[in-house]
Amino acid sequence: MDDELVARFLTDGFVKIERAFPPRVAEDCARLLWKETGYDPEDPGTWKDPVVRVGGMAQGPFAAAVNSPVLHEAFDLLVGEGRWMPRYSLGSFPLRFPHAEEPDDAGWHIEGSYLPDGVETRWYHTNLRSRDRALLMLFLFSEVTEQDAPTRIRVGSHLDVPPVLEPYGEKGVSMLKIAPQIVEASAHRPLAYATGNPGDVYLCHPFLVHAAQPNHGTRPRFMAQPPLMPAVPYELERPDGDYSAVEYAIRRGLAREG
Repeated sequence: MDDELVARFLTDGFVKIERAFPPRVAEDCARLLWKETGYDPEDPGTWKDPVVRVGGMAQGPFAAAVNSPVLHEAFDLLVGEGRWMPRYSLGSFPLRFPHAEEPDDAGWHIEGSYLPDGVETRWYHTNLRSRDRALLMLFLFSEVTEQDAPTRIRVGSHLDVPPVLEPYGEKGVSMLKIAPQIVEASAHRPLAYATGNPGDVYLCHPFLVHAAQPNHGTRPRFMAQPPLMPAVPYELERPDGDYSAVEYAIRRGLAREG
């Protein structure tokens, strides 16, 4: 299965790990998230906003979710053994509720990962080596069907992004500046939806083009989208050729690999 997982990641830009952590852990996490919202799980009349953003959750269930053996094995396969930093919290939770109001964050994009030194901006940057981000991860804490605002994914779009980033070199570029190019470059890609059950995790290439969408269902969607942080920077020219799956995909996008 290891070779199959890596092959799917290289082709599609993501892999879905079913039951990456136990459903009972997902239930504990969901209960803590409900407390953060201040909403009543049994009363949709209290669900006032289409999106509630929660951050910094480091209680035991969240640490357990991100440190399951199957996830650690997958991190080694995709990023490289010793090349990623353990997490003990899950940082960003865009909790999406059924709502008539359209959210304002549903555009196609990739995630930025750092603010450049000496630059006054709120727009995060990235560069060709994906500075400060080893993977994008999507952790599901509720059942997510196509009616429950699953993240939209352009399958294979991680291969379209490296040529867009290459001219900006090590300094990198803001997500705002390159968003139109990324959207155009990946427009031909087929769509997939990050659906699944509590405990499922999507491990995504940091250059995967994705987007949120409104929740037109009847139940909230609870998901986290933290980065996996690198222990060492990605390298695109390794003398020994020992490239991780993420590095190999970037090279493939640049036509340096077949």
